[in-house]
Amino acid sequence: MGHVPNPGYRTSGFGNSFHTIDANGLRYSGAELGLSGDGPILAVGDSYTYGDEVLDEEAWPAQLQKLTGRRVLNGGVTGYGFDQMVLRAERLIPVHKPSVVIVSFIADDIRRTEMRRLWWRDKPWFAFRENELVMQGVPVPAPKKLPPAIRHWMQDVLNDLPWSFQYLMGYHARIHPSGYGLDIVKRLVERMARLSADIQVKLIVMAQHDRWTWISQGASQYNRRTAAAVLDHAAGHGVGVVDTFQSFATEPDPLAFYANAHLNARGNARIASLLAARLPALVEC
Repeated sequence: MGHVPNPGYRTSGFGNSFHTIDANGLRYSGAELGLSGDGPILAVGDSYTYGDEVLDEEAWPAQLQKLTGRRVLNGGVTGYGFDQMVLRAERLIPVHKPSVVIVSFIADDIRRTEMRRLWWRDKPWFAFRENELVMQGVPVPAPKKLPPAIRHWMQDVLNDLPWSFQYLMGYHARIHPSGYGLDIVKRLVERMARLSADIQVKLIVMAQHDRWTWISQGASQYNRRTAAAVLDHAAGHGVGVVDTFQSFATEPDPLAFYANAHLNARGNARIASLLAARLPALVEC
């Protein structure tokens, strides 16, 4: 999958956040004592699911666990593309045997499926061969070893550069032309739909929206159009779908739900509340 959280790892993160990875390589969602005996809910996604910039208990999977009383496994990984989310779900499902799987994405995760390297991390990628998806780029090359201080300094410098310079420096590397990712994602949605039907697990695909949605009209149009294309395709294959856009759009200041680049505790609470309210109907349909 390119990279996964290190089991048993604990560290401070962005802002005042603190991150705890359990023995299974999942973000800690809180104590399991007193939770329902129903099958767990598995959440996979990128940094918006993982919960960058918030404490363990403030990420939306942890808050969903509190609201529903059901165990919620946070399988989100910072920097993942939609392709890596699906691969992670496929790996975690046989181990944890969830009854519900939530695949949560932002529009940029579709672009990430067009890449073979993101933020200096090489990743697997998919291509079409005789109209079938085939995984490429595996085994994923091991990352170059640099002293942590030098690596963090270089990342800080590169993050402030325009995308064109980041590509030039090899910080990111493209394998597919722009726009190719949506076809890949649609096929991956179909793949997950078949898996969920085969093993009788309810699949939900949820669109979240980054802060640029509320800053730039162009970004907002692109994000909404891309999210709608994925959700419409998922719904057409019998998958439960959730679009979180309207829940934030009705607020006077949607940016109040964000920290720096990600949702703050309040924003994650809004996602968890929306899911908790929709979950019964989504699971029954």
